[in-house]
Amino acid sequence: MQYVHFSPDGRRRLLGVLDGETIREIGEMTLEELLAGGVDLRTFGRTRSAGGAEYASDSVSFLPPLTRPGKVICVGLNYADHTKESPYEQPSYPTIFPRFNTSLIGHQAPMIRPLVSDSLDFEGELAVVLGNGGRHIPKKHALACVAGYSIFNDGSVREYQFKSPQWTVGKNFDGTGAFGPALVTTDELPEGGAGLKLQTRLNGKVVQSANTKDMLFDVASLIAILSEAITLEAGDVIVSGTPAGIGWAREPKLLMRHGDVCEVEIEGLGVLKNTVQDEAIRG
Repeated sequence: MQYVHFSPDGRRRLLGVLDGETIREIGEMTLEELLAGGVDLRTFGRTRSAGGAEYASDSVSFLPPLTRPGKVICVGLNYADHTKESPYEQPSYPTIFPRFNTSLIGHQAPMIRPLVSDSLDFEGELAVVLGNGGRHIPKKHALACVAGYSIFNDGSVREYQFKSPQWTVGKNFDGTGAFGPALVTTDELPEGGAGLKLQTRLNGKVVQSANTKDMLFDVASLIAILSEAITLEAGDVIVSGTPAGIGWAREPKLLMRHGDVCEVEIEGLGVLKNTVQDEAIRG
């Protein structure tokens, strides 16, 4: 099943099932609520969307699949080729930082280039949505915690990312964390989301091309390692890292500008598309 969170009119926020170019409404509920209630998303939408109102996907506004996840845990340096283009040595432990809900935007929403910096960069990534969690989860049981997968563009304001040893500020500007378009349940994808082609395009040109099998810490490993320290919960999101090709590592640097169109495509998950927009001057 492919679940989308959308607004048909700019006022109502609905959950629906995406089938090709058609969205069938389920109702005014959220994936956060369903996951917290232990709902099995693999079957829920099939019966609940039957007879629901239908919308053309190009007639609605997409929202992030989860707008207020309990935690968004991001992983850095999880592809060896990306680490090589960075100023860091390859770590033996996952590089972890948070994303805050105020930074999240949906498919086709504008990605905001902030007033204070012109260093907005792209990072296409696989997002993992948990259906349950806990502490000290054995790796062999970790994938049972996954409800589904989605796409993330970890828009990074590089100038601010490197102002301090911690990356958090540069990874959390409002309107820079694109997420969606859909949550795709685990039964529609390979185990652990492995072996999926990932491609990022800027204005139609391929800038990142990789496969999720090349992650240094796979999905099961990330869940097991994170749960050594952190209680993972239903509705948490793990953003699993980006491959090589970021604009900051290029010479000359390839940074996103007003009007640029950035697309992240992952096999089986669709295309996450956003147009860059300069932050409006307030006053």
